[in-house]
Amino acid sequence: MNNGIENKVVLITGGGTGLGAETARLLASKGAIVAVAARRKDKLDEVVSQIKEAGGKAGAYSLDVSDKAQFKAVVHAVIADFGKLDVLVNNAGIMPIRPMAEVNTDEWDAMIDINLKGVLYGIAAALPVFLAQESGQFVNISSVAGVKVFSPGGTVYSGTKFAVRAISEGLRHEVGNKIRVTSIEPGAVESELKFNTTGTAQSNVMDFYQIAIPASSVARAIAYAIEQPAEVDINEIVLRPTAQEF
Repeated sequence: MNNGIENKVVLITGGGTGLGAETARLLASKGAIVAVAARRKDKLDEVVSQIKEAGGKAGAYSLDVSDKAQFKAVVHAVIADFGKLDVLVNNAGIMPIRPMAEVNTDEWDAMIDINLKGVLYGIAAALPVFLAQESGQFVNISSVAGVKVFSPGGTVYSGTKFAVRAISEGLRHEVGNKIRVTSIEPGAVESELKFNTTGTAQSNVMDFYQIAIPASSVARAIAYAIEQPAEVDINEIVLRPTAQEF
């Protein structure tokens, strides 16, 4: 076990598949109590079952991160079930890639609602808890597309991920004397994100993801940020496949 992770209660959004599920399994193996939240309850139940079969502790919670009342309710449910909340991993996100000239405003709205508002609603739900207990950590999943604009095709996606980085840094500056804030910026990671693109850029996205690294690579980075002593705040981690130029 790792004393920096053991017995911490960690809530992970988008926890039913991909990076969220891999992070849940890794943290649970290190002794964390893991709460996974997402819209597909069947996927969450699979992850919880895997963790419990391995001897860990976990719970599943239905959540649409774009619903701020539901997010607050899930945070309070986790605290009711496990007695506290130590870490919120804002992982839920979508990545439909499409040139702006196609003007698919439905996709823009969805990215803003999930990638951006979803993070803000998570902060709104957990921050009062963290302030009251004078401890806690946010791990916000941004992207290398939040470091360099991914265009053509990913301009709006980049906009949401740049915003996540900016919000993370501003939050750290405001509450960092007690509460830790980490922004993770992964490159191509094997997950369902690549399937969000259904338009003209689909083949390009699938080609790009041939170099993707496993979700476990990013899960280890998240664990590294969490396991640090309370006086150490890992603010930002950028990681990408060795072969990725962008």
